[in-house]
Amino acid sequence: MANSGIEWIDLTFDFCVRLLYQGAAMLGISYEEINVWLFVFILPGLLSLSLLANWWLWRKVAGQRGASEG
Repeated sequence: MANSGIEWIDLTFDFCVRLLYQGAAMLGISYEEINVWLFVFILPGLLSLSLLANWWLWRKVAGQRGASEG
């Protein structure tokens, strides 16, 4: 499958592609569909939640720091 010339990258890519094919078969969807679900919907959603949690925690820590100084 992969042909980058860097063995560990090719092995990792091939493993992930096989994993996606198996996951798609288990869910009864195509490889393309599982890619769309993962990389268009799920991954951006998780990234957004992570950024929101980081922002919330940053605000919480900044608020505690400001209250202890005053």
